[in-house]
Amino acid sequence: MREDPSALHPQVPGALSEVTQALELLEIAWERSRDVLSTAPVSTAQTRVMYIIQREPGINLSALRHQLAVAAPSVTRLCDRLQAAGFLRRTPRPEDRREVQLELTDAGSAHLREIRRRREHALSQAMNRMTPEARQALSTGLVALCEAAPEPLQPLRHQHTA
Repeated sequence: MREDPSALHPQVPGALSEVTQALELLEIAWERSRDVLSTAPVSTAQTRVMYIIQREPGINLSALRHQLAVAAPSVTRLCDRLQAAGFLRRTPRPEDRREVQLELTDAGSAHLREIRRRREHALSQAMNRMTPEARQALSTGLVALCEAAPEPLQPLRHQHTA
């Protein structure tokens, strides 16, 4: 049985249930459209790394690790794989050659453009079935949600009672 999300957070209005349902529907749609929306030949975790590096060209491994909230060896392995695939370039930082900065290669940037193109096409098919008012409301709401959500999201901490 599915737990009502608004019961977990009574201070949040009923919209929480609607947003939760929308996220679940997106997960289902993504799963159904795995071939169209795939991030192959890289994993979704590697794709996340690429999005961060694209947003912050020159980011170092330590800052990337902090954004991903994972252990240093995991970040190194992700970057090793991206570099082997030809999507990532590591270069010494000009100000301090001991520090490495990360940048996407042209192939990495092209791969992200292709992922976005396919996803935008899939989303536009669904959004074209919406009224202009509903599309505007969705856009406004998603912008507000993105602004309110910290990066990275904090996991739910279960409290144990004695």
